[in-house]
Amino acid sequence: MSIALNMPLMQARLDPAKRPDVPVLLDQFGRVARDLRISVTDRCNLRCQYCMPAEGVEFSSPDRILTDDEIKRMIHIGVQQCGIEKIRFTGGEPLMRRSLEELVSYAASLCTWKGTRPDLSMTTNGLGLTHRAEALARAGLQRVNISMDSATRQGYRMMTRRDRFDDAVQGAAAAAQAGLRPVKLNALLMPGVNEDQAPELLRHALRNGYELRFIEFMPLGPRGSWKCEDMITRDDILDTLRPHFDLAHRSDRERGASPAEEWDVMSGADHPGGRFGIIASVTRPFCGECDRTRLTADGNIRTCLFARSETDVRTMMRTGATDEDIAQTWRLAMWGKQPGHGINDPDFLKPRRPMSAIGG
Repeated sequence: MSIALNMPLMQARLDPAKRPDVPVLLDQFGRVARDLRISVTDRCNLRCQYCMPAEGVEFSSPDRILTDDEIKRMIHIGVQQCGIEKIRFTGGEPLMRRSLEELVSYAASLCTWKGTRPDLSMTTNGLGLTHRAEALARAGLQRVNISMDSATRQGYRMMTRRDRFDDAVQGAAAAAQAGLRPVKLNALLMPGVNEDQAPELLRHALRNGYELRFIEFMPLGPRGSWKCEDMITRDDILDTLRPHFDLAHRSDRERGASPAEEWDVMSGADHPGGRFGIIASVTRPFCGECDRTRLTADGNIRTCLFARSETDVRTMMRTGATDEDIAQTWRLAMWGKQPGHGINDPDFLKPRRPMSAIGG
């Protein structure tokens, strides 16, 4: 199978000597990582079927989780030395970190190589936003993506194994009220759970002025929960939506490095106009345009959601490494980034970490 780079999927051979002497996070295929995803905790207050088993997972011990000062240091190195322009705070559930506002405020105080502050966003389940949206906005957060896999309480409870639908809905409203716009809703459809919910989810988003993102189910959840042949694909979603909505595909030229392919929705009798997107990581991978790098809650650099290896920077920080040492280690890690995720490759190996431990 070929990926978006128009080359067969293969293991990239890391040759540090061939890396250009540039400060940015460049890989061997010409991609530059400008978008840093920081997992600030591996803990979560939901147990979504596509992410965790019903009994949950074993969380990292507190001494393994990066401290506030260590996260700030990595943010500083990323922005000041490695060319990071965007930062997304993730989890687990990032709102479970009490110091989140402080971390956001620190990131907002920095200046990118362009002379602007970093673009700051967060992926969350939204359950605590009614109490924290305004403080996060004051700290410098600009946007949120909120997991919303059902438009009904029953469907939400089935998917998340928790009866918190009203809290999620109120959290999204609080984010919009605080100016964290556009509010984007993330929805993942699973067979036998919420596969019929696509039209109602889109109506809900349009009526509230949100932007919906459908996400194809990726092999990052509990063992045995993902089968490619059972996956609800981009085309399945569009086939479900077209009888209910007048859709117009947006030009791919506008997409850039965004993972979402987008459509405009014309206004109808029961909904206003708007837009939505589909992140088709499995059936239409966008690896060739990927500009992301990831820092796990326990201090490991990951070059891809599906990377088979990690680079430990927590130990470096705790054993006296300089900022330049860490920056150069980060650069070399990204130099070895693979051309694609390889989900459809015969020798694909699912990451050992669940999604909650990697960060969205």
